[in-house]
Amino acid sequence: MPWDPLTEEQREVRELVRTLARERVAPRAAEIDASHEFPWDVVELFRQHGLFGLFFEEEHGGAGTGALLSLVAIEEVSKVCATSGLILAVQELGSLGLKLGGSEEQRARWLPRLASGEVLAAYALTEAGSGSDSAAMRSTARRDGDGWVLDGSKRFITNAGVAGLYTVFAKTDPEAGHAGISAFLVEADVPGFEVARLEPKMGIAGSTTGELVLGGCRVPAGSLLGQEGDGFKLAMRILDRSRPGVAAQALGIAQGATDYALEYARTRETMGKPIASHQLIAAKLADMEVMCEAARGLLYRFGRMVDEGADDAELTKASAMAKLLCGDVAMQVTTEAVQILGGYGYIREYPVERFMRDAKITQIYEGTQEVQRLVIAREMLRETRAFLLAGVT
Repeated sequence: MPWDPLTEEQREVRELVRTLARERVAPRAAEIDASHEFPWDVVELFRQHGLFGLFFEEEHGGAGTGALLSLVAIEEVSKVCATSGLILAVQELGSLGLKLGGSEEQRARWLPRLASGEVLAAYALTEAGSGSDSAAMRSTARRDGDGWVLDGSKRFITNAGVAGLYTVFAKTDPEAGHAGISAFLVEADVPGFEVARLEPKMGIAGSTTGELVLGGCRVPAGSLLGQEGDGFKLAMRILDRSRPGVAAQALGIAQGATDYALEYARTRETMGKPIASHQLIAAKLADMEVMCEAARGLLYRFGRMVDEGADDAELTKASAMAKLLCGDVAMQVTTEAVQILGGYGYIREYPVERFMRDAKITQIYEGTQEVQRLVIAREMLRETRAFLLAGVT
């Protein structure tokens, strides 16, 4: 049996998720992609089998199995359907504000409902004019009596229109830059909150991506997450812990494409033998496998770091490295998978063209690859390292 970094208990959960993915999600994947409809049946499947609970502690109704296993679950589902894997990843993204900055009352009210999947979550930071530059956001929140009034808009929000709870960032002090940003819990049915449009996309077609409009949206004082002005710090802490969810999605896409291309290459014959026997195809498959394993090493390392209590400063670099490598691997591997299938790889009868389209977004959302490189380099410059060539002229 191949060496496996997971414990026996973790392998059992992985096998459950893998079986559900192959038997229940995979047959739906092409239809989800073609219809562009959010797969509520997959959400119900996850609810029935407690998959949302993998992202939450037992005290809040979750499984308490840790970060590594939650990443494994996203990876396994994404091997067959990136949209369905994203449902799990965004439940974590949309819940992290509560986990990291919520009051006891806020956590008690919402985390059990998120752990069961009764309520889906979303994270609303990006605006049309502020993606990587969060300080440029224009949404505002002003105190009004016993509550807050939010005005503005958010763009490219995953789970728009299907989430019941949104973590929304807005400026409570427009003159203070990053220090003027605060975070709020906004329920989907509050007056003044509207999903203005859903975006047609190249990939992850069954996932809703939309624009939110906050027009005099009034929320109670207790909707503030953490302290006023702490929103930017909270947003960055959330992204440090949520980016590996996208990395897990990317790795699943890459491994799914590799596995499919391998099986195709075993059975497709040219010149009297399987194409896997031709050196050029064999080399592609080998490179794809190596890239997947290298990416998995960084991703699982991050999961273990969280489970073993690494501090936030250490997680920043590890998170960015996992997201960077997994996203780039997903794009490289799926491109090669399409090439291995040739003309068949380019038509929708085969899934690798979908894998390729889905892979691209993993290099963009949750922080672009360019931003990840900036983060990694910044953290490197902060480190003290022994200079091995000291004294050498």
